[in-house]
Amino acid sequence: MIVPSISQSAVAVADHYDELDPIYRRVWGEHVHHGLWATGNETPAEAVKALVDTVGDRLHLMPGEACVDIGCGYGSTARQLAVTRRVRVTGFTLSAEQAHYAAAHPEPEVDIHLRDWLVNGLADASANAAWAIESSEHMVDKPRFFAEAHRVLSPGGRFVVCAWLAETDASGWKVRHLLEPICREGRLPSMGTREEYEAMAMAAGFVIAGYEDVSRRVARTWTICARLLVKALLVDRETRRLAFGARNRIFVLSFPRLILAYRTGAMRYGIFTLSKARENEVPREPDKSTQHEPCLIARTTTRSSSGRTERGHGH
Repeated sequence: MIVPSISQSAVAVADHYDELDPIYRRVWGEHVHHGLWATGNETPAEAVKALVDTVGDRLHLMPGEACVDIGCGYGSTARQLAVTRRVRVTGFTLSAEQAHYAAAHPEPEVDIHLRDWLVNGLADASANAAWAIESSEHMVDKPRFFAEAHRVLSPGGRFVVCAWLAETDASGWKVRHLLEPICREGRLPSMGTREEYEAMAMAAGFVIAGYEDVSRRVARTWTICARLLVKALLVDRETRRLAFGARNRIFVLSFPRLILAYRTGAMRYGIFTLSKARENEVPREPDKSTQHEPCLIARTTTRSSSGRTERGHGH
């Protein structure tokens, strides 16, 4: 596990997204996550929506199911899947700015909370499916992140995690000059490897149904972001003020690091498909022989309360 030299807290994560909110939305829009390219000809907007669709496909979402978006950001993923898959979504974000934006863009079947996922307050076995798109990186306690997802899901429930991952056995220079600074500058308490994530998921009780490394299909996100940021710096005074004067301005330095981290293989982007074992089902060891195992998870028709609270982990 890569751990930054300066410890990061949930408060620091929230401050990062609250302060840099104008930059995130101006540079990349309301989906605060990578895009996924299939042909290379997609626009950034099409690519980010493609990643969301991929998550929906992996989860085999069925109309009416109760779902949880862990680290929902501005609520865009929740809104997209609520509309396209006709599901009900409860989302959690740490960022007050993100929660405010989500409240200003309501969707009837989406409920966004300003609350830490690690103390989410949802009832046991209250959801059929859950996803975490680039939010597990910000979790101070990653084993608890998986444990809470397992607790909240009903037996047979599905869980998809899209995560920034460290290269397995990354060399010293990659850790010193790329991975550790990326964690520190991006307010990541830690960055795990594929093996560490799978070990934590299985320790929480999950069955590993699939894994796919899509690093090459998402990496161009950062070259596009860098180009858009430069353009914004040239034309927008507020962007310049935040980029050069904000407490969290150091994150700008991560753009070239992230580009290099993908090109050198120091950082990977993985999509994990997990399921909560049904009664009397024995979790199996993940198959390491392939990069992606098809997700063949039995669907559940359970309908249960989402156990919503009054207030919501964010990315």
